[in-house]
Amino acid sequence: MGRIAYVNGRYVRHADAAVHIEDRGFQFADGVYEVWAVFGGRLADAPGHFARLKRSLGELRIVPPMSEAALTVVLMEVLRRNAVRDGLIYLQVNRGVAPRDHPFPDPPVPPSLVITAKRVDLAASDARAARGVGVVCVPENRWGRCDIKTVGLLPNVLAKQAAKEAGAVEAWFVDDLGLVTEGGSSNAWIVDADGVLRTRGIQANILRGVTRNSLLGLISDAGLKLDERPFTVAEAKGAREAFITGAGSLVLPVVRIDGANVGDGAPGPVAKRLRALYMSLARGNAA
Repeated sequence: MGRIAYVNGRYVRHADAAVHIEDRGFQFADGVYEVWAVFGGRLADAPGHFARLKRSLGELRIVPPMSEAALTVVLMEVLRRNAVRDGLIYLQVNRGVAPRDHPFPDPPVPPSLVITAKRVDLAASDARAARGVGVVCVPENRWGRCDIKTVGLLPNVLAKQAAKEAGAVEAWFVDDLGLVTEGGSSNAWIVDADGVLRTRGIQANILRGVTRNSLLGLISDAGLKLDERPFTVAEAKGAREAFITGAGSLVLPVVRIDGANVGDGAPGPVAKRLRALYMSLARGNAA
């Protein structure tokens, strides 16, 4: 069976899915998106993702395309039609279709809604986590509202391409003060030289990671020391451990930064423990 997408009220073959040429998401990146991890055919961290979607839409003054209950039905139907048990489901809401003009359409137009799903090989994901991955550092060059999960991701695309060309899987943005903000599609963490978990606070210009938020509770329950404080590239390279979090990466150990080993160059015990705790939580709380 071929892949199926949901586009503006219709379930269509993935290969045939399309939006209007004057959709503002296409012409202006005037839209937001959300991604859920899927375990056993259920949405992981569902409340957090729905809350972030609602906030992103509100910040851009885009009317939600339907209620959360109705949206849940559509998401689950997309999973069913694609026979996705373990994977990712992607949702995008654009402001809608209107003649090209920068201001919002007046009167407002109905928003566009697109949903797709794909399978993920969890065994391969676990194998990658067991090896650890590399990251590269790039200058922070994004706009001042990275807290909104907008589809305007060109700086992220260029950063991720730089990572790929360097043999890494992620790029860490570094601000003018030399502090790591976040990854191209993940939040950044270290276990510093004193054994304290460090990650940047969400009052900064970073995305409010849903996986990040779930991990904060696990860290507290596990009795680990946490400091929501930014770290420099030098601190990261001198850290005991590093890792990234996100719906796609889950909890993924980082063993190299700009080609230099972190610690002994292997995934550390804290990252491995937190990955195991998160996987257990996500599977148990999937909706």
